[in-house]
Amino acid sequence: MDMNYSPAELAFRDEVRTWLAGNLPADLRTKVTQYRDLSRDDFIRWHKTLAANGWSVPHWPVEWGGTGWDNTQRYIFDEEFGLAGAPGIPPFGPLMCAAVLLKFGTAEQKQRFLPRIREGDDFWVQGYSEPGSGSDLASLKTKAQRQGDHYLVNGQKIWTTLGHYGDWIFCLVRTDSTSEKRQEGISFLLIDMKTPGITVRPLILMDGGHEVNEVFFENVKVPVENLVFEENKGWTVAKYLLGHERMGSARTGGLRREMAALQALAARESVDGHSLMQDTRFRDRISRAEIDLDALELTARRFLDKMRITGQPPGADVSMLKIKGTEVQQRITELMMQAVGPNAQPFAALEGGAVDAYNARLSPRYYNYRKASIYAGSNEIQRNIIAKMTLGL
Repeated sequence: MDMNYSPAELAFRDEVRTWLAGNLPADLRTKVTQYRDLSRDDFIRWHKTLAANGWSVPHWPVEWGGTGWDNTQRYIFDEEFGLAGAPGIPPFGPLMCAAVLLKFGTAEQKQRFLPRIREGDDFWVQGYSEPGSGSDLASLKTKAQRQGDHYLVNGQKIWTTLGHYGDWIFCLVRTDSTSEKRQEGISFLLIDMKTPGITVRPLILMDGGHEVNEVFFENVKVPVENLVFEENKGWTVAKYLLGHERMGSARTGGLRREMAALQALAARESVDGHSLMQDTRFRDRISRAEIDLDALELTARRFLDKMRITGQPPGADVSMLKIKGTEVQQRITELMMQAVGPNAQPFAALEGGAVDAYNARLSPRYYNYRKASIYAGSNEIQRNIIAKMTLGL
């Protein structure tokens, strides 16, 4: 197993770094590194900047606008974006829905949707979770009844990330309630968010932010041609999509940048001339987090080496990246908040009455990232997957 980058891969890394240095807008980088919310226009502007360079969908086949990069190049690309503080393109269209269309979509569906996703013309969101149907996704209740050339959709989705920005939503819906197995009778639909009968209601989080939403469907007409794959076989599509979501959970580049920010916070001297880095116990906690980050990166590279040799995507053990990646992410947010102490409170005033905006966002960010161990399948579910599919327990 060779986990070192080749000279060609190092040259590619330098190319990406140079491009980011010249093309990443300073205001977007500031928003990312200071944990400010990105607007719909921010996301679209960055997407179109990448699209103009042919980099908006590097993982797609070349014939649909992909770059032809191998898995290692795509990993380096993501790593450098995280290190640079570049915004991520929301994955719902380019990564998730596109992967489904490329695998299961008809020729007409690909031609209709993929170019617009590539260019950033449509903002996609995900309609999976429902009240009472999160990790137990197969218990979903939103119904789609076939009526001639369309489906009539009724139900509710919840925790829809960036749903208030959405032009389109891909949804899991129940098209047959008589099946003995809950995984059967589910279908995968593409729904225009401008269709009459759709209501998006904000869910305001503990940090005061509007990131997630409830989406209600009341007699929403969806053309039959918006069904992806076969009716009642949507669970096959759902599992395929979730695999793509979990593979992107490591995010080592962004975590490296976050680790450097944590160390800088801990190294700051207080009024008495001491810093937290002089505290053996706190320094040990940072060291343990950094060791786990090293292990996460090595594991991700091991998967890359395996894919390079076999040409096959990783199996169920990719769940390891989801578990460890989210755990490290959460630990860093916890340590950063502790490093600034009471000043991490959203409305904490520093000496002189000035508010340190950066510190004041650390506490809300800590609370927000509690979700990381739940999305893309909770970490408890991931451990069950590893036990069953990898260890054979």
